[in-house]
Amino acid sequence: MSTAKRLHYAYDDYLALLDQAAIKLEYCEGVIYAMAGGTPAHAELSAAAIALLRGALPEGCRVYSSDLKVRIEATDLSTFPDASVVCGGLAASALDANAVTNPSILVEVSSRSTEDYDRGDKLSHYKQIPALRAVIFVAHREARVTVVERATAGWDEREVRAGEVVGLRSPAVTFAVDDLYRGVVLDAR
Repeated sequence: MSTAKRLHYAYDDYLALLDQAAIKLEYCEGVIYAMAGGTPAHAELSAAAIALLRGALPEGCRVYSSDLKVRIEATDLSTFPDASVVCGGLAASALDANAVTNPSILVEVSSRSTEDYDRGDKLSHYKQIPALRAVIFVAHREARVTVVERATAGWDEREVRAGEVVGLRSPAVTFAVDDLYRGVVLDAR
């Protein structure tokens, strides 16, 4: 996320700018941010995550690309995760018919410029989504996946590395880390 800020925007202003923009824009509490572009490895890891999730999801769950906007009503954030899973029907935001409010799983592929934000402030926003069960962080420098999963008493976090399997409780999903990273040339930095 860029740190360049401008004046406070109404959500309708954001939607109008988004319709005209050649890049994705994120909205948070009246501030609009340009979302960083990705590397070839980032794009490949996003596509691999979508493919693996699509094959592993139970009936009634669907996976979406980064073109699906997610809105966190409680914190006034609208953003485009690298992948989203929705189980059951889509629930649209009252402010934005093109933004869903009920993802079950969100995937973020890290990058040098966004890693701290994704794992910090953005994760704090994500945790405010009532339907959310897990956030999957895919590392861009090494074969490593971090799973942050809703538990009875808060959130559990665990790392899964090469040779291991990612497993989620709800929805029940498993996939091998090696399958996610197969053939991907990772970013050097």
